[in-house]
Amino acid sequence: MALGARTETRMVVLRATQKVLKLLPEAADAATASTTALGDWYVNRIVVDRQPLLLFVSSNSLLPAITAARDVKSLPKKLATIVGARLSRLPIDERVLGMEAEALSDVAVSRTENRSVLGQMVDFAKMLPFYLPESGWTESDLRVAEDKLAETPCRAGGIRHKKRNNTICIRNE
Repeated sequence: MALGARTETRMVVLRATQKVLKLLPEAADAATASTTALGDWYVNRIVVDRQPLLLFVSSNSLLPAITAARDVKSLPKKLATIVGARLSRLPIDERVLGMEAEALSDVAVSRTENRSVLGQMVDFAKMLPFYLPESGWTESDLRVAEDKLAETPCRAGGIRHKKRNNTICIRNE
């Protein structure tokens, strides 16, 4: 092994809602954490114009990705392809893309845990129909909708500072 070579195992946690979780093979320990730059990926099954879709959201960046809900059981194997396609459309350095894609090949499935990310997913699901044509939309329309959702100002839970009785309280949401 070369000096300075990384020996840590890189992996991502796919955090699925109950609707999706019951369709997936196995669930990991809830304490598992992603080692990727984008953190855990949350997924929910939604329906737009009677078409089932999977909505993914990165827990660290709130970057959305959308795909048709086909063969959900193999989702852990397809996650690298889905997220890789989404990231390839962003102005990201190729080396960083490669490292993130490599980490996405090892996927653990678990239940959701961050209600703030779930709330953002609900907002994205409500906005999505307005970004798609009224009928007859295609995969390229989904890509446009992803880009529009990604421009949405949003905030995930984190450290907030509040001032109470002349003291500063720090609360981690």
